[in-house]
Amino acid sequence: MSTSLLGLASMMEPLRGFVAVGRRMSITVAANDLCLTQSALSRQVQALEARLGIKLLVRRHRSIAFTAEGERLFRSANSAMQQLQEVFATLNTAHRKSPVTLTASIGVTGLWVLPRLSGFQQRYPAIDVRVAASNRLLDIASEGVDLAIRYGSRSAMGRGAVWLFDESVAPVAHPSLGLMQLTTAKDITGQVLLEFDDPGRRWLHWEDWLAALGWSGVKPKGILRFNQYDQVVQSAIAGQGIALGRIELIKPMLDDQRLVRLSTSRPGPVNNHAYWLMQADVAPRPDVVAVSDWIIAEAQRKNQ
Repeated sequence: MSTSLLGLASMMEPLRGFVAVGRRMSITVAANDLCLTQSALSRQVQALEARLGIKLLVRRHRSIAFTAEGERLFRSANSAMQQLQEVFATLNTAHRKSPVTLTASIGVTGLWVLPRLSGFQQRYPAIDVRVAASNRLLDIASEGVDLAIRYGSRSAMGRGAVWLFDESVAPVAHPSLGLMQLTTAKDITGQVLLEFDDPGRRWLHWEDWLAALGWSGVKPKGILRFNQYDQVVQSAIAGQGIALGRIELIKPMLDDQRLVRLSTSRPGPVNNHAYWLMQADVAPRPDVVAVSDWIIAEAQRKNQ
């Protein structure tokens, strides 16, 4: 006849102590594992032996060993305890909500995403967001990414890409430089130009801009080059020179006059790139939908 659940309940705590001792083959070490005193754990094992009416352990001077009955009980109880631990761990993991992973380039993350995240957190405090800033195009299908903000032409975007906003580029500088426009080559010769060192995007290079303005060959006072676009912006805010501003990304800096947009006599190089939102799943979970809708709303609000 099997032991009733009521009877089993009274033995669960001593049984846990017995399994801990059997795993360590040491009452002292097992007591530390369970945050008990050695004497308290010894009493638990003795209570279990008394309840069963059999000896489970042979206690020697500096060691312990199982009796035949004790070894049989340990194997069964340890297996059951291990299964319970694994099930509890699985249930706990399944209960935890996965964060929504959003990837964007380092510049877009620093200039556009991060300044807006506090607003999202206030609106959706229960949704965790993981931001993966990388200039490498992460494969959203295989790298655990839910959403991606991508920069490129319409033809370069895959199906399902949602347009966020176009990009316009213009010279910008800190007000301390005293510039409002670039109308002659002399406006350049006395200034330091801040260059984004990205050979693939000529419309963000001063060489192409100077050519578009009809000033090819004009030598500035100096050139500072940066491999991250947000560094270009920070250098401009520090008054270190004139940058080519990606207007949609730096609009907050223009609004609060940390930077001023400089007018030019001619337009700069043609740029057909825009910013797009892509998602990994056709039918994403609700948290991903909330982040996606928020990004689209922020982009629309910017364009109003």
